[in-house]
Amino acid sequence: MLNQEFFYQELTKNGVTFFTGVPDSYLNGFCNYLQEHISDKEHIIAANEGNAVGIAAGHYFANGSLPLVYMQNSGMGNAVNPLASLADRNVYSVPMIWLIGWRGQPGTGDWAQHQLQGEITTKLPEIMNIEYRVLSNDETEVTQILEWACTKAMSDRCPVALIAPKGVLAGEKKANTPDTSYPMSREEAIETILDCMPSDTIYSATTGRATRELYFLRERRKESHRFDFLNVGSMGHASSVALGIAVSKPERPVVTLDGDCACMMHMGAMTMVSKLEAPNFLHIVLNNGAHESVGGQPSAGFAVDFTGIAKASGYATVDSAVTTKDEIIAAVNALRTSGKAGFLEIRIHKGLSGKLPPLDISHEGLITELMNELQGKECE
Repeated sequence: MLNQEFFYQELTKNGVTFFTGVPDSYLNGFCNYLQEHISDKEHIIAANEGNAVGIAAGHYFANGSLPLVYMQNSGMGNAVNPLASLADRNVYSVPMIWLIGWRGQPGTGDWAQHQLQGEITTKLPEIMNIEYRVLSNDETEVTQILEWACTKAMSDRCPVALIAPKGVLAGEKKANTPDTSYPMSREEAIETILDCMPSDTIYSATTGRATRELYFLRERRKESHRFDFLNVGSMGHASSVALGIAVSKPERPVVTLDGDCACMMHMGAMTMVSKLEAPNFLHIVLNNGAHESVGGQPSAGFAVDFTGIAKASGYATVDSAVTTKDEIIAAVNALRTSGKAGFLEIRIHKGLSGKLPPLDISHEGLITELMNELQGKECE
C-alpha cells in the first residue's frame, strides 16, 4: 500500500489542487486522507461519477488548475458521457487526472458483478483516446507516473487516467464507526419492513449492505429468496428495476430498499412515478448519511429533503423521515392504502454488522427463482 500522504503530496507538487469523485473501497485510504486533511472546497464527494467530471471541469474553467476525479471502475460508465462530450480535446479540452479503482482486475479474482468491468477497465480509456498508467506500490515509479500524468494533462489539455489495483490506495481496513444518531440499524429497519408487508411482496435491494442484510435475514428467518432482487452492481438503479416490476405486475406489492447515496446517484429516476400508475410500489430510502460500504465517507444524505423531493416527484409521502419501529409500521400502512406510489425515508445510524459473511450467491439461480415467481412458473 502506498503512503497516502506521500501520494497526496506528490499530486499537489505537480499542480493538482482540487479533488472530487465517488468513494471506492479500493481507494478508501486516499479518500479518507482527503476527507481528514483538506477542506470541503478543495474536496467534493459527488452524487455520481459524471457529476464529478462536470464539477472538475467547472473548477478548471474557473481557476485554470488541474483537478483529480476519483471513482471505482464500476462508475466509469457514468463518467464516459462528460469525458467524451465535454472534456475531450475536440470539445472543451479539459485537463484532469482520472483516478480509477480497479475492481475485477483479470487474474485477481472478484465477485461476478466486477468481472466484465475489470476486463474493460483499460479498454475504455483507450477507446476514448485517453492515455493511462497502472499504479504500483513503488514510490519511485509512482513519482515518475504522477509527474508524467500531470504534465501531459496540462500541456495537452486532456484527461489522463491512473488505474489503482487492489491494495495500492486502499486503507488497511474499512472503517466501521457505529453511532447513536438514530435508534435503528439498517438490518433492524429492513426486518421491520419484512414484518409489516404482505408475505408475497417483491423486494429490490440496493447495492452494498442492503443486499447482504436482506439475503441473510431471509436465511435466518427461513424464508424463500424467490421474492428478492439483489442489485449487487449498477448502483442507483434498484428503484428503477422495482418500478419496472411494479408496473408489469400491478397485483403484487413491490418495495425497493434504497440507500441515500444510491438514491442521489440517479435521483432523476424518482420523477418517473409522476406519469405512471404504480400504487403497488413503495420506495424506501435507508438513510445513514454515509458511503458506508466503501469506507464511511459522509454523504449529503442528512442534508437532503428526500421526502420533499419525493412529494414533488409524484409520490405519496408521510410528513417527514421516520426513525423508530412504530413510526415505520404506521407509515408503511398509510402509504400502502394511499392509491399512489409511496415513498418513505428511514433515518438509521451508521455501523456495519461484522457477523455477515460475504454474499456468495448464484446470480443465475436467484434471478431464475424471481422470474419463475413473477411469471407464475413452477420451479424447475
